[in-house]
Amino acid sequence: MQLLDGKCLIISAGEFSDLPDDYKTWDYIIACDAGWQYAKRMGLTPDIIIGDFDSSKRPGDGIPVEVYPKRKDDTDTMLAAKHALEKGYRDITICCAFGGRADHMLANVQTAAFIVSKGGCVTLLGTDIRACAFTAATKVFPRLAHHSFSVFSLSDKCTGVSINGACYGCEDIELTNTFPLGVSNEWDSDRISVTVGSGILLVVESRMT
Repeated sequence: MQLLDGKCLIISAGEFSDLPDDYKTWDYIIACDAGWQYAKRMGLTPDIIIGDFDSSKRPGDGIPVEVYPKRKDDTDTMLAAKHALEKGYRDITICCAFGGRADHMLANVQTAAFIVSKGGCVTLLGTDIRACAFTAATKVFPRLAHHSFSVFSLSDKCTGVSINGACYGCEDIELTNTFPLGVSNEWDSDRISVTVGSGILLVVESRMT
């Protein structure tokens, strides 16, 4: 698979949340099932709509649609992720990924891990929450006021994890998916840098109430 430099947006069907101002430009947009209605609310036109349409009516406005049976192994968002990867997109954002049913939210996080395992980098967006999944890289996160900062291992373990610019920093440690050591950190500078050597790491920025 040849990976592209462009950005792909997947509009899932969790709780509706509009896009932040810095997430307005896309090379390819996929709407999942009821996500096409969210796309209209955002003023976006999907390049394709994918799903089994068990939670919405099939649109009839001329946008290409891929219809799948309700009895299937993949969620609609996973179908969209596979479609994006087949198109060659590496930089993928899934919006409306949180809220609503907890099982769908967890499925979206696992979908993010799947994308990373195939060579991609993923951002998950929701109301008052932003998450990023990646591997073998360093990412920088500018300060977000009134937000906490947490890191989790989505794979069995993540090695070579370093966190700089946070209240609780670390250097070259190991995280596992059975102990939440990285939960509820905070910025101690204008930006936090996070490095992971191996394994799939999830960084979560969530608004504190």
